[in-house]
Amino acid sequence: MSSHLSEALRLEGLWAGTFGDDYVDRNRAAGDARQAFWAEVAGALPAAHTVLEVGCNVGANLRWWAQLRRPQDVYGIDINAKALHELRQEVPDVNALWSPARDLPFRDRWFDLVFTMGVLIHQPESTLPLVMSEVVRCAKRYVLCGEYFAPETTEVFYRGNSGALFKRDYGQLYQELFPELRLHSQGFLPRGTGWDDITYWLFEKV
Repeated sequence: MSSHLSEALRLEGLWAGTFGDDYVDRNRAAGDARQAFWAEVAGALPAAHTVLEVGCNVGANLRWWAQLRRPQDVYGIDINAKALHELRQEVPDVNALWSPARDLPFRDRWFDLVFTMGVLIHQPESTLPLVMSEVVRCAKRYVLCGEYFAPETTEVFYRGNSGALFKRDYGQLYQELFPELRLHSQGFLPRGTGWDDITYWLFEKV
C-alpha cells in the first residue's frame, strides 16, 4: 500500500470511528441557521436541480436542499455510519450513501451541483487532488466549496490529532487543477451566521 493511500485511510478511519461519532454529537444543531445562505445559492442557480454533498454528516446542509429541490434529487455521501443513520431518520427522502470522498460511486457529470463544506480541510496533501477531481468529475455544471482559508497550506492541530486539518487557498487550487472551472462568486461566512469563519467559492464548468 502506498504511503499516500495509507494516510487517506488513516483519516477515513478517524472519521468513521468514535472521533467521527463525537463530531456527530457536537454538531446536530450546526445547520439551524444556514437556511438563508442555501436559499441564496439555490436562487442564483435555478438550473441546479440535482445536488450532491460530499461529506454530508447529519445533513446540516442537505436538510435545506431537501426543501429547495425535490428531496429525491438530493444526495449526500459520508463515511460515518452514525451520521448517515441520523440523516436518514431526520430527512428520510434524501439519498444518503456511504462512500469515501476519493472514490465517488456516481457517473461523470451526474449532478448539476456538487459541493463540500468543511471537508477538503480534512484531506491529506497527497490525496486532496484526487478528492477534488472526483467532485469535478461528478459535476455537470457547478462546483462549490466552503473551507478554512490560508494563502499557503497551514496545518492546524485538531482535537488532539496532527495531519487532520489544513487551511489552504482552495479556490486557487481548484482553478489551477481544473482550468474548465470559472469563478462564479465567492464570499466569507463568519461565526454567528451558522458557519465558522469559512470562505466559499462557487465555480461553473465552461
